[in-house]
Amino acid sequence: MPTSSVHNPDQYMYDFRHLLTHSKKKIGILIGAGAPVSINISKVSNEHISLIPDIAGLTNIVYNGLDDKIEKLAFDALSAELGNRNIELILSRVRSLSEVIGNFKVHNLDSIGYEQLSLKICRIIKEVVNKQLPEYENPYSHLVSWINGINRDCAVEVFTTNYDLLLEEAMERVRTPYFDGFSGSRNAFFDPSSISSNDLPAKWIRLWKLHGSINWSRNDKGEVVRGSSEAEGTMVYPSHIKYDQTQSAPFSSLFDRLKNFLLEPDTLLLTAGFSFADAHITAKLDECLSENRSSAILAFQYKKLEEEIFATKAAMRTPNISVYCADGAVINGVKAPWVIGEPPSKNWEVIRSEYWSAESNKFKLGDFVTFAKFLASSGGSLSKTPEKMTNDNNEGSNNE
Repeated sequence: MPTSSVHNPDQYMYDFRHLLTHSKKKIGILIGAGAPVSINISKVSNEHISLIPDIAGLTNIVYNGLDDKIEKLAFDALSAELGNRNIELILSRVRSLSEVIGNFKVHNLDSIGYEQLSLKICRIIKEVVNKQLPEYENPYSHLVSWINGINRDCAVEVFTTNYDLLLEEAMERVRTPYFDGFSGSRNAFFDPSSISSNDLPAKWIRLWKLHGSINWSRNDKGEVVRGSSEAEGTMVYPSHIKYDQTQSAPFSSLFDRLKNFLLEPDTLLLTAGFSFADAHITAKLDECLSENRSSAILAFQYKKLEEEIFATKAAMRTPNISVYCADGAVINGVKAPWVIGEPPSKNWEVIRSEYWSAESNKFKLGDFVTFAKFLASSGGSLSKTPEKMTNDNNEGSNNE
């Protein structure tokens, strides 16, 4: 790497652990699609099967669920035209065609055919992400354990782009109160004013689902309600209309909450499993951190610096975004490799093993499993004895 600068992970993790236990620090977490990918549900050793797959895996599942005669032929043709077998890009093209071609046929489907194909793809996506957490310990339970384990003056705010119900399940398992912008019981209705007021006690977790959820639906009046996940969802599926959809209710209120959080004095947003490839979210982060220099983002990325293109570009543009990758980091606009230094305190080697792999010489917190466990142990929710501080064998997250 053509640079004379280096970053010492010990220094930054020492400071990070202190930030995690600071009762007055306003902390938020942005969880992306890479988080559920990290959870290994395989019963075979040395094999990783994600609880919810990445985009490549989701693309294959969607394809296998299509009709062989017409739908797969159209899917293949669109993939060839785009030069990329990616469900996000293909769904975007499918929706575009459904809006413009009318009775004219493209790859043997007219406008109605592409509209039906879009609905089928979305239905399959919903089936794939509608999963439950494993019964054994998992990163979502560790995340909630950390939040519950320390007394804070300010509530922790959790933002997520995921449609699944894993966060809700983790909180409900341990009876942790949370608020997601909905009020009511049978068909909970969305209340924008309650999001902006933020008057709930600090022990209540704020959960903001930026792209919707599989248990959101629209009633006869067109209002968004939260109920059963069996109803037709209103998730913002990955496509060309994503940005337009985020400008309408309820998504506009949720994005305003993200903006308001970042504009508050002395706030820290942690990101995990988020690649910064979502242009509308990254633009909002850039805007807010440029306006409020007292706020900061610590982004934990799974891949190497050269592979985390969107994240590193964001950190180079905005100095108060720090990106921690497997082989190095961008901190204060400086891109450099990791180099281990002198231990900052006695017995630090035990703590170092939580975030650093001596075998592969890499930083581990880009994996959501390891990241969540580090949070929990830093907050005192997990035992800190050397016997417990072993390397996690479930590494395997990808940012999305």
